[in-house]
Amino acid sequence: MRITSRRKAMAFFIVLGICLVALAVALNVGWIILNLRQGIMLFLGVIFFAAIILGMILNTGFLVRELRRNEQHDSFLNAVTHELKTPIASIRLYLETLQHRDVDEAQRRHFYSLMLTDTDRLLGTVEQVLKASQVSNKPKGSVRAEVDLGSLAQECMELARTRHRLLPSALRYKESVNGSRPLVLGDSDNLRTAVSNLLDNAIKYSGNKVNVTVEVGITNEKNVHLRVSDRGMGIPADELKRIFKRFYRVPGRTQSQVKGTGLGLFIVRSIAKAHGGKVFAESGGESRGTTITIELPRKVA
Repeated sequence: MRITSRRKAMAFFIVLGICLVALAVALNVGWIILNLRQGIMLFLGVIFFAAIILGMILNTGFLVRELRRNEQHDSFLNAVTHELKTPIASIRLYLETLQHRDVDEAQRRHFYSLMLTDTDRLLGTVEQVLKASQVSNKPKGSVRAEVDLGSLAQECMELARTRHRLLPSALRYKESVNGSRPLVLGDSDNLRTAVSNLLDNAIKYSGNKVNVTVEVGITNEKNVHLRVSDRGMGIPADELKRIFKRFYRVPGRTQSQVKGTGLGLFIVRSIAKAHGGKVFAESGGESRGTTITIELPRKVA
């Protein structure tokens, strides 16, 4: 209901702005016709009305942007609340069961395993929120070192296999470096976070059949790239640039099927920009998979 009301308010401001601009243009044209022979008054009038029109356009754009931002904040809070509340409720249920019932050792170990999984989910949500704040406010001049992007990618893949309990064949690694090492100068922890977020996204949006390929290569003499491709849900063409915004999630079925905070790709973009690189997404459309590429400046050994 809240989202619907905000969209109605957004439509109202857009229509109001268009009407006001049209009215100002009509008054301007009429005033010009009436004062066509008075050069100075005509000149001042044109400037005055142009300023009014510009102010209306800027005001309408600001209001619409704020409404969209508030809507995204609400979606983020709802997502984070769910991501925190669900594992907490699950852990509480298992603890109450252990407290009030006698269970055998096998069942007890199973409960412990499930509770550890829930705590990992809680920790992941908290770390993602903290990392989003960190990459937004991190000062320049951080200590950087030589990082082998290929080795880092394979390390992240092993962690993803363990975390998501995947078969080795679910994640495949490719390298096209022509005998050279794909070296970058950067913060290994932040780069590891970026690659892990890309892998987690690819796995989440792959559905029941995970088929993800990670390719590391040397783009040219100055750049290296890391490309993560999946065969999952895919992304509509008009959403490809928006997915890197903070709190943004593709509207529609993905929000109901896949939970998240809308921060993962924002963190990836922020880390790439902090390293002087860029990130972009490609997709053939819904149900045709997605490929996300990070391109970073190359450090020659």
